[in-house]
Amino acid sequence: MREGFTLWFTGFSGAGKTTISELVEKALRDRGLQVEVLDGDVVRTHLSKGLGYSREDRDTNIRRIAFVSKLLTRNGVAVIAAAISPYRSTRDEARAEIGRFVEVFVKCPLETCMERDTKGLYKRAMAGEIPVFTGVSDPYEEPTSPELVLQTHLEDPETLARRVIATVERLGYLPPVDVGKGAYGPEDEAVIKQRLARLGYIE
Repeated sequence: MREGFTLWFTGFSGAGKTTISELVEKALRDRGLQVEVLDGDVVRTHLSKGLGYSREDRDTNIRRIAFVSKLLTRNGVAVIAAAISPYRSTRDEARAEIGRFVEVFVKCPLETCMERDTKGLYKRAMAGEIPVFTGVSDPYEEPTSPELVLQTHLEDPETLARRVIATVERLGYLPPVDVGKGAYGPEDEAVIKQRLARLGYIE
């Protein structure tokens, strides 16, 4: 059985975790992998329903995601966990528990995340309607040594998703695509031969 792994996307709300993880999910499925996505918002609706946003509740939520990720990973699934997970110590716990773990820091200036604010959460947090909100009234502890840093304010999501796949390959969790096998067909071969003939390399 193929071994699984967990891609752990962390960063501010609105940084682009979900957008990139959806592209990575498609790329992994296209490679024939069994993939499960644990999105922070979806997990809170189901697995962590009833939890608040105190540090204790946030840690409990992340530990639940980590536990499910561990079970899936050891059963050959490629797991994509996309959650703010603001506290470094809890992310380190997840790494230790899961083992085959890739921390992806989705880095974006807080000001840019506030400008995006697709869900209106920052506006509500600034108005005091959400009393505990990461980046506004609660801290975010940046990773110190993530496997990958993605700066969503500088590069497009498609480019960043390809960087994630390349990192998973580099770490040995995903076999690289064999570009030499089936990379081009008979028509492509004919074009290449014509060009070589014009250059005088073949007759």
